Amino acid sequence: MLARKPSDFGEIYSAYAAGCLDPAFQLLVETQAALRPDVRQAVAQAETIAGVFLETEAATAVSDGVLDQLLSRIDGLDQTANEHTRAAERAGDILDEILRLPAPLRDQALEASMDRSWTKLAPGVSRLNLGVESSTEVELYRIEPGRTLPRHSHRGNELTLVVAGGFEDGTGHFRAGDLSVKGPQDVHQPTADSDSICFALAVRDAGLEFKGVFGLVQKMLRR
Repeated sequence: MLARKPSDFGEIYSAYAAGCLDPAFQLLVETQAALRPDVRQAVAQAETIAGVFLETEAATAVSDGVLDQLLSRIDGLDQTANEHTRAAERAGDILDEILRLPAPLRDQALEASMDRSWTKLAPGVSRLNLGVESSTEVELYRIEPGRTLPRHSHRGNELTLVVAGGFEDGTGHFRAGDLSVKGPQDVHQPTADSDSICFALAVRDAGLEFKGVFGLVQKMLRR
């Protein structure tokens, strides 16, 4: 299911304007608003009704100290004992990529990267727990060009915002600013576009259920 119209999320924008939206969805709204003018307009209209004005364009400075800490603590992907140089170069690349993300998500990702490592999910696919104080799961996915997530379903509902690049999953082609909405009945396997790295922000109220070999491993780990 592809939701492209801001009107589909009027209740979420209204809750955001009223200041009573869960922090996970607040991050989702602010990031999408930074990417799409039509969403900014919808949120601004909701805030006008609530008497609060949206300021999505305000840039926030990142201190040199934060960047230095992050450079020293980001884990290089596919790191082995004999690949320290390559890992350091990859850490710098990931930092550059994060700094190009929209400000609301960029700051959260920088902070999260200092506290925890990116987790490799599949070849060319990594995810970062953003540590948002919420009852939902909030993760940032990094998918290299042409790489594919393991085929999976959902134990609950999931909203995935494409932040950079794009992916196709058999139900549609999602580009930067698009939201993919999935429920327990949906099974899909996102594949990143071949021309760029895809970053996607996922907010879900329950975990993923992997299929095939990944599903077997998942079941074994639960025992």
